[in-house]
Amino acid sequence: QVQLVESGGGSVQAGGSLRLSCAAYGYTYSSSCMGWFRQALGKEREGVAAIDSDGNTGYADSVKGRFTISQENAKNTLYLQMNRLKPEVTTLNCCALGRVGGCTVVAGLPPQAYFGNWGRGTKVTVSS
Repeated sequence: QVQLVESGGGSVQAGGSLRLSCAAYGYTYSSSCMGWFRQALGKEREGVAAIDSDGNTGYADSVKGRFTISQENAKNTLYLQMNRLKPEVTTLNCCALGRVGGCTVVAGLPPQAYFGNWGRGTKVTVSS
């Protein structure tokens, strides 16, 4: 049973940075993709970034050039470095692991339905 545990959220002023971490327990490295998603209260969850087993990365247009997704396989940990954060309401940021292998992000972010394992999330608030 895979368990994903996020950390690193918090409150920051616009223009600041945060680094989110996602520790994966019970997970054996595979060719699955991993990704970060966020959801504001009352809004749909949206994909932020994803990474495949070859290290290819994909980003939502809204975060390109500001966010960086990376993973440290030896520690089974996924990261999201968020720079130049923009003011926004509190979002719950979750990491997710794909259901099956053979995933690639070369053509863009995988659909949410692809991800079968989700963490509970960490909250991020960016004030103006």
